[in-house]
Amino acid sequence: MPLEAGLLEILACPACHAPLKEQHNDQDTELICTSQDCGLAYPVRDGIPVLLVDEARRPE
Repeated sequence: MPLEAGLLEILACPACHAPLKEQHNDQDTELICTSQDCGLAYPVRDGIPVLLVDEARRPE
């Protein structure tokens, strides 16, 4: 489920404050930090971004 158009403009990575971009995998949606140093991936559950560092997936 895509996020609202203006939502990504106001969201930022909680860890480093860089902008986020939306990425769709098979059935999952994640918000990916655009910082090369951080790169955390935050899940979107039921259309709601879970912007908790403890819930984020580390880059591989």
